[in-house]
Formats: sequence, structure tokens, C-alpha cells
Amino acid sequence: MDSFESVVAAILQRKGYWTQTSVKVDLTKAEKRRIGRHSSPRWELDVVAYKGRSNELLVVECKSFLDSAGVSCEVFQGRSRKGKKRYKLFFEPTLRKVVMSRLKKQLTHAGFCGRRPSVVLALAAGKVKGDEAWLAEHFSRNHWKLFGPTELRAAIEALQDSGYENSVASVVTKLLLRKGKTTPSNQALHPTAAGVDR
Repeated sequence: MDSFESVVAAILQRKGYWTQTSVKVDLTKAEKRRIGRHSSPRWELDVVAYKGRSNELLVVECKSFLDSAGVSCEVFQGRSRKGKKRYKLFFEPTLRKVVMSRLKKQLTHAGFCGRRPSVVLALAAGKVKGDEAWLAEHFSRNHWKLFGPTELRAAIEALQDSGYENSVASVVTKLLLRKGKTTPSNQALHPTAAGVDR
């Protein structure tokens, strides 16, 4: 499981969702032909989250891009053809419709969600290149959801004030963001405390 997906899943769980990562969608031969991918293996979704109260399925594509420029706004402004290949579900309406429809049938049949759930496509971006506010507005206009760096950072920081939770995201957050003075035993987590500049 990707580390960033694990963090996103932990954040969504605190928002009242049940989550599953690396969800495989079993497309039929006819569906594969419809999306122009006749020999495609099962489609994989980074994180699928379900909220029973609203009968909502949230399908989240995760792009951490922490060591790169980030999710580029130019792609969603239509100024980067090449970049669109990284966000197929956002740029291919037929693909999106087919995958989401099959996902609903698959999860409903298996008893993981209620009948006729609503499905929302989302993007979790650890870093954004460009105007994050513009990107959030663009997603809202398309009825998608953006978990941008600002929201993710706030959600991660909120984990440090939660009770004990046995998840990687919670434990690492508590270690890195613990309040109080740095002691010799945890100086490695705070390089500046040992006189090392960031």
C-alpha cells in the first residue's frame, strides 16, 4: 500500500468514512471495449471511501508529488496534453462513467454499500503547482472534490490531538508534531534542535 494513500485513508476515516485502498474494479469485456482498452487488466483505484449516513462513495486518486513540482494547474486549464494521461478519470468521461458504474455494482453486490450510492471523484494532492484556490474552484464546478495541500496539512496536524490510534499516519504525526521542547531522545526528529539547518 502506498504511504500517501495510507495517510489519505486515515484522514477520511476521521471524517466518518470507511476506507479501502488499491481497490480493483472488475470490468467486463464489453466495458473494456467501450473504454477502448480491450486487453486492460482490472482498473485500480487508489482509495475508495464510503459514508453510510449519506450513502456516498468517494473515489480518490492520490498524487503526493512531494519531491516534484506538484499537481500542475496547467493540466486542468487545458494547457498540457501530456499531463492529462496522469488523470485519466478526470479527462475521459466515458472511462469515468464505466468505471464508476461498475464500482457501484461491484460494491453493492458484495454488500459493502447501500443501493444506488452517489459517487464523487476526488483528487488528493500533496503538492500543487499553481493556484490551489483556482484548482479547488475548478473541481467544485465539475462536481469533484479536491483535497489540496492546505486541507491535508491541517487534517494531518489535527491527528496529533486525537486519542491513540494504531495507524501509521497517526503515530508518525504524533512523533513529528509533538508539542513541547525537544529532548535528546527525539532530536533526530527535529534537525534544528541539534543545530542543523533545514
